[in-house]
Amino acid sequence: MANRAMNMQSVRNKEEVDTVSASDQREAIARVLQRSSGHVADRLFRYLIVGCGLSVLVVLSLIVLELIQNSQLSLHQFGWKFFVGSTWDPVNDSFGALPFIYGTIVSSIIALVLAVPLAVGVAVFITEMCPVRLRGILSFLTELLAAIPSVIYGLWAIFILVPLLRVYVEPWLSKYFGWSGLFEGAPYGIGMIAAGIVLAIMVVPIVSSLTREVLTVVPRTQREGVWALGATRWEMIRMGVLRNARAGILGAIILGLGRALGETMAVTMVIGNRPEIAKSLFAPGYTMASVIANEFTEATGNLYLSALVEIGLVLFIVTIIVNALARLLVWSVTRGMPARVHAQ
Repeated sequence: MANRAMNMQSVRNKEEVDTVSASDQREAIARVLQRSSGHVADRLFRYLIVGCGLSVLVVLSLIVLELIQNSQLSLHQFGWKFFVGSTWDPVNDSFGALPFIYGTIVSSIIALVLAVPLAVGVAVFITEMCPVRLRGILSFLTELLAAIPSVIYGLWAIFILVPLLRVYVEPWLSKYFGWSGLFEGAPYGIGMIAAGIVLAIMVVPIVSSLTREVLTVVPRTQREGVWALGATRWEMIRMGVLRNARAGILGAIILGLGRALGETMAVTMVIGNRPEIAKSLFAPGYTMASVIANEFTEATGNLYLSALVEIGLVLFIVTIIVNALARLLVWSVTRGMPARVHAQ
């Protein structure tokens, strides 16, 4: 009986302690909720984060407004003829952006033709065939190419790439493919083809990284289903992986195109900087980004400055559209899903 009484007493004491503890916790919570400083800090934090998000839109709007305002003189002077005119004569105030548009498009196409097969091949190898121990190393080395400054690519192209093109590549292309008209003329090494190769090297890490991300979110069941049908590794990759990721891969390619369209220094150093439209890829050219970098500080007249700003406005709008389309295509495949590394 004495033990039973002692047990009942200990249970009552424990219940009293639990009641006191719960009461203390409620009082502490009430004091925290009653403090006005907590509400103020939360409100300030909310305003700060919302302001950070809106600041991006504000900066973007200010850039667009500034470009439109400073290009008004050229817009009123030339209108739509500015985009189809091929004469660029600052002395006589005659400006046409067609040579720069042509140079930008041609150099970007060359870059994509060279970079896309290599980038997709690297992404497929890393995700589907590479040993697990080497995946991180190869991924890091591929993405390291994107961290190299563009001026370094330009210097490398001047001292290494251009002599190789002038001595070996361009004479060979002229000999065997000169009949096409794309590879004819003097092999100077500097020209459209040099700019395209430099851009291709700079585009590879972007396309490869995004393609690898898209491939990793393809469900494993797609691979296993193709394997179960007796397909080879190539058939599994082609039908089970690439076919399901084609929209995302296209988005990665378009995003790489946006990178190629806006590149400035590396292209300026090797493209030749001549505002002309030539069929041969050996000929010098000019891009929209290059003409702004080269001539903006030398522009003296108001119309000259306005024409350069209008080129910047066109380049800005095209880049925004290309990047938005690329992000939409990549999202259509990933849909916000985190990358998953599947087991081999």
